[in-house]
Amino acid sequence: MKKGVMRPGHVQLRVLDMDEAVEHYRDRLGLVEVQRDKQGRVYLKGWTEIDAWSVVLRLAEEAGMDFMGFKVTDAETLAARKQDLIDYGCEVETIPAGELDGCGERVRFQVPTGHHLELFAEKEQTGKWGVDENNPEAWPEDLKGMRATRFDHALLYGDDLDGTVDLLTNVLGFQLSEQVLDRDNDDFRLAAFLSVSMKAHDIAFIRHPEKDKLHHTSYYLETWGDVLRAADLISMHDISLDIGPTRHGLTHGQTIYFFDPSGNRTEVFCGGDYTYPDHPVTTWDADKLGKAIFYHDRELNENFLGVVT
Repeated sequence: MKKGVMRPGHVQLRVLDMDEAVEHYRDRLGLVEVQRDKQGRVYLKGWTEIDAWSVVLRLAEEAGMDFMGFKVTDAETLAARKQDLIDYGCEVETIPAGELDGCGERVRFQVPTGHHLELFAEKEQTGKWGVDENNPEAWPEDLKGMRATRFDHALLYGDDLDGTVDLLTNVLGFQLSEQVLDRDNDDFRLAAFLSVSMKAHDIAFIRHPEKDKLHHTSYYLETWGDVLRAADLISMHDISLDIGPTRHGLTHGQTIYFFDPSGNRTEVFCGGDYTYPDHPVTTWDADKLGKAIFYHDRELNENFLGVVT
């Protein structure tokens, strides 16, 4: 049941030191810095992204995520989904066009896990970075670091997982693609992976006693060799490694996790499953959670599960 929500559009992250954060996301991760605004926020994008930017860094006293935005097909869809959210009982805030440079009006709402999500229909489009639209080359030759291609998804932690899944699926047309259930506790849902596209997931949630926590933001690489190269760069530049390179059971992506200087977890990955509207939900049992998260080791890592911003 698609309702005009197309894909992840952006995320705004809080960082403690802007110079260190820009070095991480631009020079190491390989996003392209495109502009800075009057508030001092820094805008970046992956080189394959059509919109002008997808990642915004804001200087703050506490790390974490301010909000994640999804792009809808047009202004009429934005107005319709706004009314749907109001009818569902959400408190909705309208952010005027231009509050984020080059972005049109945004509709912001809070999901039951405490996170702020938003919808928008318009953003300046500058095309793929360093590649012409006419007779394009395969890739730009002057990419930096891990050469991230796009902002892909975020994994968020919060308490009311079922309420958030209900809102996203029934109001905004997300598809539940994968989940973790506790079979010994009336199929209590511990994790949910949701998609508005053909990807394995565009956003994911883990049940957690605290609201509004960020586990990681994730960026797509092209090959397993690129993930291994990312591991080399993590070592070369003494970046704080979390875990990997490895493979997930959930989504089957090949992955590595590390931290930005503010403590926000970053993932780069390649591969993974795909989702069509007629696909059944893939379910993992809670007693297989180790294999679901770390397919090779088949064991849980408490730091990976517990460290959030």
